[in-house]
Amino acid sequence: MISKDLATRDIISNKLQEAFAPESLQVVDESHLHEGHAGHRPSGETHFRVYIVSAAFKGKSRVERHRMINSALTAELSGSVHALAIHAQAPGEDGS
Repeated sequence: MISKDLATRDIISNKLQEAFAPESLQVVDESHLHEGHAGHRPSGETHFRVYIVSAAFKGKSRVERHRMINSALTAELSGSVHALAIHAQAPGEDGS
């Protein structure tokens, strides 16, 4: 069970760790870059960027990978998170 005391960034990170057992994962809160834009709240925690490398993405298209991540984060995306930029790779991919 994930505690409500955790920051949204930590909740996202924990859920992605559980769902994909990634080789690497970085969740960046970019909310401060979106002040004055749609979905921004003064408290932040609205706009995130995820960098993830997981074997779960091997053989999956970019769209399939994004759907997998969005599915794992359904509660956050339908609640407090306004935007999520995703960089998902399988091990050995160069990201180009």
